[in-house]
Amino acid sequence: MATTMDEPLLTIGQVAERAGLNTSHIRYYERVGVLPEPERVAGQRRYRSEVLHRLSIIDVAQRAGLSLDEIAPLTGPDNRGADASRHIRALADEKLPHIEALIARAHAVKHWLEIAQSCDCRSVDVCGLFVDPTLTPPAGEVDLDVRQVRSPGRR
Repeated sequence: MATTMDEPLLTIGQVAERAGLNTSHIRYYERVGVLPEPERVAGQRRYRSEVLHRLSIIDVAQRAGLSLDEIAPLTGPDNRGADASRHIRALADEKLPHIEALIARAHAVKHWLEIAQSCDCRSVDVCGLFVDPTLTPPAGEVDLDVRQVRSPGRR
């Protein structure tokens, strides 16, 4: 994203408003290195509009499950070359097996819960969901905490 020297600089408040973030997020991103330190005018942060694109990259990458440490190389000054592409591919190679395991585990838990919807057992001691090994969701290191799942509209 090209910028010109005549481009008006944005305050942190303007950047936050346009990006839909709190100013504290922007300062935090600078502190941890996913955003470069901005220019200063009379001691106040001033940003070129390209920071909005950087914030968009951060948002998309976080939605894809990347940590800020993994995102930092994507938002730095060297993000437009082959190294950035290699970094993205390496992250995908590393994360896809975990996501595939998570999906498989989620399907198994969903199957178990669908069976549980029709449970009419008198006791969990005799319920097939707890005693039939063919119905037991697989053990694994993948964290799938269904206690965190809420119905739409419930908070």
